[in-house]
Amino acid sequence: MVLFPVAMMLFALGMERFESRLRKLVEPDEEVQQYLDKASNAEVSELTKLGLPAAVARMRKRRSRTDELDVARAS
Repeated sequence: MVLFPVAMMLFALGMERFESRLRKLVEPDEEVQQYLDKASNAEVSELTKLGLPAAVARMRKRRSRTDELDVARAS
C-alpha cells in the first residue's frame, strides 16, 4: 500500500516530462492562431482530418502558389 502513492508520483512526473517533449513538436502558438484566424471551413475540416502540421503545410503550399500568381499578374 505504501508503494502505490510513490508509483503514482513517479508516473505523474514521467507523464509531465513526456508532455513537455510533445509540446516542443507542436507548432508555435502564434502560428496556430494565425492559421485559425485565416482558415476557411475547408481548411478547418482538413485540420480535423490530417492534424495540425499537415494542415499548416498544405496551407503554406497553397498560399505560396497564390503569391506566385499575384507576382506574375503584377508584372
